[in-house]
Amino acid sequence: MANPRLTLSDILIRPIITEKSVMAGENNKYVFEVHRSATKYNVREAVEKLFNVKVEKVNLLNVKGKPKRRGILEGRSRSWKKAVVTLVEGYRIKELEGQH
Repeated sequence: MANPRLTLSDILIRPIITEKSVMAGENNKYVFEVHRSATKYNVREAVEKLFNVKVEKVNLLNVKGKPKRRGILEGRSRSWKKAVVTLVEGYRIKELEGQH
């Protein structure tokens, strides 16, 4: 169950800018790190209101932390949630276009 006190800017943490996500941007797909308790409906609403676009589809993935070692110390990198947002044809997020 999602936290009802999350604001729209709390849901979207940051855009993910990688070679793979930039290539997906050509197909109207944008990748974001989102709050761990965010749902597809929360992400859709946040993207539509913050960027003034229409969302066609949202896919969510839980990214598990990888095991890390530094000498004798062992740990894990943090786990996080990723959202792949597909926009309706003709819509673009101009704020993320300049980061390619």
